[in-house]
Amino acid sequence: ENVLQERDLFAFTAQIAVLCDRQARLLEEQAELRQLIDCCRASEEDDIQIIEQDWSGNFEWDNEASNLLLNVFGISTYRRNQREIVNALMSNKNVVVVMAAGGGKSLCYQLPALLRPGIALVVSPLLSLIQDQVMGLAALGVSAAMLTSTTSKEEEKEIYRVLEKGDGNLRILYVTPEKIAKSKRFMSKLEKCNRAGRLSLVAIDEAHCCSQWGHDFRPDYKNLGILKKQFPKVPMIALTATATGRVQRDLQEMLQILPCERFTSSVNRPNLFYEVRDKKQVAADVIEDIALFIKETYPSNESGIVYCFSRKECEQVADALRKRQISAAHYHADMDSGLRTNVHRRWSSNQLQVIVGTVAFGMGINKPDVRFVIHHTLSKSLETYYQESGRAGRDGLPSRCVLFFRPADVPRQSCMVFSENTGLQNLYAMARYCQSKQRCRRAAFFQYFAEQVQECNGMCDTCAFENDVVEKDVTEYGKSLVQSVMDVAESDKKTTLLQLVDLWRSQLRQAGNHISGVYGHILQSQTGDKEMSKDDAEQIILQLILDGTLAKDFQHTAYATNAYVKAGSAARLILQGELPSCKRKVILEQCEKRGPVKTTLDDCAMQSGMARMLDTLRQTLAAADGGIFPYAVLSSQHIKRLSSHVPTSITELDEIIGKTKSSKYGEQIMTTLNEYTTKNTDGPDTKEASSSKRVATTGGQARQTKRSRNA
Repeated sequence: ENVLQERDLFAFTAQIAVLCDRQARLLEEQAELRQLIDCCRASEEDDIQIIEQDWSGNFEWDNEASNLLLNVFGISTYRRNQREIVNALMSNKNVVVVMAAGGGKSLCYQLPALLRPGIALVVSPLLSLIQDQVMGLAALGVSAAMLTSTTSKEEEKEIYRVLEKGDGNLRILYVTPEKIAKSKRFMSKLEKCNRAGRLSLVAIDEAHCCSQWGHDFRPDYKNLGILKKQFPKVPMIALTATATGRVQRDLQEMLQILPCERFTSSVNRPNLFYEVRDKKQVAADVIEDIALFIKETYPSNESGIVYCFSRKECEQVADALRKRQISAAHYHADMDSGLRTNVHRRWSSNQLQVIVGTVAFGMGINKPDVRFVIHHTLSKSLETYYQESGRAGRDGLPSRCVLFFRPADVPRQSCMVFSENTGLQNLYAMARYCQSKQRCRRAAFFQYFAEQVQECNGMCDTCAFENDVVEKDVTEYGKSLVQSVMDVAESDKKTTLLQLVDLWRSQLRQAGNHISGVYGHILQSQTGDKEMSKDDAEQIILQLILDGTLAKDFQHTAYATNAYVKAGSAARLILQGELPSCKRKVILEQCEKRGPVKTTLDDCAMQSGMARMLDTLRQTLAAADGGIFPYAVLSSQHIKRLSSHVPTSITELDEIIGKTKSSKYGEQIMTTLNEYTTKNTDGPDTKEASSSKRVATTGGQARQTKRSRNA
């Protein structure tokens, strides 16, 4: 009887632990749902406000705005919400903009800066982004300047004089948040500029950095609220590519722009193809896979980014890619600033195909024609991954986002994020994204940003591959793993994930039960061996961590933080699996057979003969025009339009690229077009146009894409 009582007590204790764990998760979900409800209510209020204000109506500056849009910026039509945002800002409203990368955020403050008299102040967090923006505006004939650590004393003195006296034609001034927080002299000059009525607007780029709940919080952004306090009548616009409802409210409060007009665009990037690939154990094999992907998919040296976990990895990966005849260079915060700038400039000018960087590279990146983003290691959260992968395809043309994943990478990231607000929770959501073999990749983004699910249209691996995915019950393995972890703990020792893999596989071998027995049925490894593979073992352990059966235990040393594996709240429960009331299964998704992918990419315009000639021309013109970036001469969209609607006169060219670019480069462009059409008497790109799609295949013969899975 005592034995039965102890057994029942043991089972009830395990159940209580699981219920407590479930309660904690439900409370988190409740908080998220409340946040979503608040966000939806706020969005409804904003929608009503926008309709009442009629920001899409007619305004007195419409003609001038349309003229500047085409003839200065070379853009024929507004993108979604751009016109409404410009109108709200021109009407002296404070504005918050959440717009996906490539949506055209910069235009939302650059166009009003030219429409309004005076100088617009733009706060941006990264020097490389500021340099890109200033150079790009200069190429358009717009007077722009920057105050950063690289600004010379003479340039700084001249900018201060312009702010104070109003001399010159400066229209846009870029500064870092540190300048606002630490330079009293600058704020004094800005005050004089405002007092004279010459401060036209204030723009806060990458505004999510204001919020401690954002994925890239920066302390100096906390001080930007002083701008609204000091210049209350100057309209302010805050822009970011991603911000949850909590982050939006937080940044509004910190910037002191309550109330304000909010414009939120969809997070969906329909031109991006998302894919997760298995990452091999040997580092050289991973590099080989990355190099093969780049060479096979982008033989014309299209630009790309490879993200790595550490600075050391960046250098190693860049060196390994160069040895495989891929033009690559590393980029990280430990580099000399001059060298870092040189690498960025070479890549932006298409002299380098690949830049290998840490997260220090890329925020607000201004290069629109990035065709691929590869993650050598998983990101710390879905929001971070969305931002980083979103640096591909900002010109709207098809691009690829490939993540190489293995469970052993999760502990490395966990050591970096466990002390952050919801750090582990966000990391585990990222891990679930990678572990899933069935769920549409886009659906994860829609859920995270509380947006209604949209069709993927076959633009992710789970929706495009013909996969045979099975759900395997690995509960017996879970039991043996939990027991192994507990045995280690009882011997007063600790084990990391990789150490646990080796220990557990050794125990399986010693038991000799590779087909059946005490450990239950054995999961077949992907290589077809009867023995448990390291890859399978890592996946099962990670699944147990995500389920709460196992947990992470972080220990600090003088030099590092180590992540160990310990029993989780549900560990006792799984060991009592023979009791019906305590039955708990561990399910692992496995791809038994993976068919080839068929992704239809409508990028023939950039693959045609005429497009290639125009691409060569823009690089030549860029080099001759002070070394500006090629996309500042002609964007990929310009080349696409020129290839499909070949102008026969400068007047027709004006309507495609605008008068500013046409006056500078029109003669050379028309000469190139005429030369091509003369050589191809059947008409421009007749052969290429006959096939309006480029089909990229992987792994043999292509199959029909299957219906996307958004559930």
